[in-house]
Amino acid sequence: MLEAAGALGARRLSVCGDDPDRSRLVANFAALCDLAAPFGIGVDLECMAWRIVSSLPLAVRVAEAAERPNGGVLVDALHLSRTGGAPEDVRGGSPRLIRSAQLCDTRAERLVGDEAIIREARSERLAPGTGHLPLGALLAALPAHAALSVEVPMESGASAEEHAFRVCDATEPSSPALAESGPRYAPRWLMRAFSNRHVRTTKPTR
Repeated sequence: MLEAAGALGARRLSVCGDDPDRSRLVANFAALCDLAAPFGIGVDLECMAWRIVSSLPLAVRVAEAAERPNGGVLVDALHLSRTGGAPEDVRGGSPRLIRSAQLCDTRAERLVGDEAIIREARSERLAPGTGHLPLGALLAALPAHAALSVEVPMESGASAEEHAFRVCDATEPSSPALAESGPRYAPRWLMRAFSNRHVRTTKPTR
């Protein structure tokens, strides 16, 4: 799988940590980094509220303990919020280890219980700029080398193609959804991201 991914041009692999044995968790993360390295792939550990690695600081500590040059951390905008984190935690952590970030948005209300949080993460996300996450502050806190992507699984009843169009439209700097969502989500946050970073986007052809 890693060989095929490398041949296709993949550069980052995201994983989560759910082993209560910390020593084994660190060792397995390091071993996966070693397996991925020959194919030019880095491995990023992502925190999720329902996993053992349930916060950004925990993910950073595992990556630090593994001591692998291609090992890092992924910051997911939704998971950062739902695990009690904030953009300030990104800036105050270990910027060199934050290798990638996933953008999305969500509702303002706080969810209770793992079942509700899992359902939101897997099927109820919103496109960037259409919810209440502090995405502008998050982008400002991310290191310049972090690779950006958009992760917006949602059960909207739309076809996969239409969903792709909607997400692409939402991430355009001129998107009405961003322009109408107030000063926190002014289009500047996307303009900054796409002008200052090496981001490749492919928009479907209608």
